[in-house]
Amino acid sequence: MLNDKESQRRAQERETVEPSESSKPIPKLFLIFALAHVLWGAAYIVMAGPYGPSTLGDKRTLADLSGPAPGAAGVVDGKQVFAVNCVACHQATGKGLPGVFPPLDGSEWVIGEARTIVNILLHGVNGEMEVMGATYKGAMPAFKQLSDAELAAVATYVRSGWSNKAGPITPQLFEAERKASTRTAPFAGGAELKALIAKPG
Repeated sequence: MLNDKESQRRAQERETVEPSESSKPIPKLFLIFALAHVLWGAAYIVMAGPYGPSTLGDKRTLADLSGPAPGAAGVVDGKQVFAVNCVACHQATGKGLPGVFPPLDGSEWVIGEARTIVNILLHGVNGEMEVMGATYKGAMPAFKQLSDAELAAVATYVRSGWSNKAGPITPQLFEAERKASTRTAPFAGGAELKALIAKPG
């Protein structure tokens, strides 16, 4: 019969070895591989910078990418200016909202004397105004913050859009009317606007 020590030793031999946790660092080969890629990427960025071959890319210059200067002649899209600043009130159809916002399509204020629409856009109108036989009492904001080219483009757009057939308006007319006026408040309705237009420009 085995003694107690021998029995204990044999019992321990039958047991699974206790697990142990050891440190397993990233393999050196992988580190070398990663470092090589980092160095290659840095070298590629340096070599492909602004001093790279001019044959690369689509050959567009900085001037091509920046586009034309804002307000340059023939560049401003009147329809786009209208969509951003006017369409909410006067609608895309130019018909306005009955009893609230007057129509531009067929409006005597739009297709009449060019100075009329120029001054409306530069100074705005507050108060009663008759448009195509209907009376409107509201507020038309001034848009003097827009450039002369933008104002000319949108004025030309509404004067020739829909059923309107009036001629274009130049940025020079907006420039001249700006310089000629010291007005700081909107026109007090259509009557005051008519009085201004009756005066020689």
